[in-house]
Amino acid sequence: MTTTAAPFTDAEVTAIRGDFPILTRTVRDGRPLVYLDSGATSHKPWVVLAAEQEFYEKHNSAVHRGAHQLSEEGTELYEAARETIAGLVGAPAAEVVFTKNATESLNLVAYAFSNATYGGGGARGGLRQDGDAGDAGAERFVLRPGDEVLVTEMEHHANLVPWQELCRRTGATLRWVPVRGDGSLDLSRLDDLLTSRTRVFAFTHVSNVLGTVNPVRELTDRAHAVGALVVLDACQSAPHLALDVTDLDVDFLAFSGHKMFGPLGIGVLWGRAELLDAMPTFLTGGSMIETVTMEGSTYAPVPQKFEAGVPMAAQAIGLAAAVDYLTELGLERVTAHEQRLTAHLLDGIAARPWLRVVGPPTAAERGATVAFVVEVPGAPGERPQTVHAHDVGQVLDDRGVAVRVGHHCAWPLHRALGVVATTRATFAAYNTVGEVDALLEALDLVPGVFGLDVPDEQVPTRTPQEARA
Repeated sequence: MTTTAAPFTDAEVTAIRGDFPILTRTVRDGRPLVYLDSGATSHKPWVVLAAEQEFYEKHNSAVHRGAHQLSEEGTELYEAARETIAGLVGAPAAEVVFTKNATESLNLVAYAFSNATYGGGGARGGLRQDGDAGDAGAERFVLRPGDEVLVTEMEHHANLVPWQELCRRTGATLRWVPVRGDGSLDLSRLDDLLTSRTRVFAFTHVSNVLGTVNPVRELTDRAHAVGALVVLDACQSAPHLALDVTDLDVDFLAFSGHKMFGPLGIGVLWGRAELLDAMPTFLTGGSMIETVTMEGSTYAPVPQKFEAGVPMAAQAIGLAAAVDYLTELGLERVTAHEQRLTAHLLDGIAARPWLRVVGPPTAAERGATVAFVVEVPGAPGERPQTVHAHDVGQVLDDRGVAVRVGHHCAWPLHRALGVVATTRATFAAYNTVGEVDALLEALDLVPGVFGLDVPDEQVPTRTPQEARA
């Protein structure tokens, strides 16, 4: 992953930080907040907070459901938000479906396969048999025993469990691309894994643990060559990289608003128009219908077909404000800034041999994510000295440094790496080099707190009492 854009200057980062009110607060005995957990959820700038507040103060209504002025205004703002968010990924607005998060977006696609198979979502009831066409176009989403779904070993649970469940329901087989020790996908056996039996290939653009940036276009081309549909988890790329669905050539793409300066409670599913038209519905009820009788119903066109219930209008409007904010910053400059922070942290970890990074070794190969373990090699034949990530996180939190610890909703990946848990720092446009230094200084306390046998020259000398202070 390369960019020729210039990173933000220190003055520009200071100005960006001024847009995020939460960054002025203190934590843990008055310490400044050092927030390095944007991969879990990002903070919100004033413009996003103001956009939501203005909707509630001036236009609050059930959009698409009223003939009065407030409903008309709310509907216009909601659909304008769809246009803005579609523009972020180079898509027509009619191909953008709002969900409550990326997890629901991915489940929507998985359940479309399930409903097509079992005749749900408007198709005839009962498990489909060969030759049973059902709804026009839905046959493409039918899975039978012998069909396969392909994922990777680095997937977040949100892009793994829905496919496991889909295979359980339909009798299809789940297969996966393994991960190498360096954090890249092992593509040496891809021809054996991606075959004419593969109906869908679902994978992440950027690993939420390793930071690995996967070769999307290469994988997509190979999937399409065997007739498979491609579902891309863009949760860790949409906030950090410039994306265009035409260039990526995927069939579906999902991301969450809360990871990209937007509100909680809204996600996005982009899909090719012809596929969305053919897909059976997922959630049903009000708003997504065309006609309803006691005998049956017909459904509204895409995207309303997938947006049952009163839409999350305020959240969509807030997310559009976040997209405008990111666009104004310039996503290529965001990428450059985050690469600078990532490189600085990787250099700092390399200077501490008792810290071991998981994933690619350089910033150019990864997104704005660095996960690591505290591990002091033992003598020959002895187990290394380790500190659990939860304990590391407590030391950091005591110093006001917020990171993510655990398996990051990626248990199979951690098992493949041979680690129980990792400590993860993730960056956003508002982070500084000084905050990376604060993380490293807090990590220097860990050996003293837990009595690790680390040579003096590898960590500042502190007594355990000083380290806990």
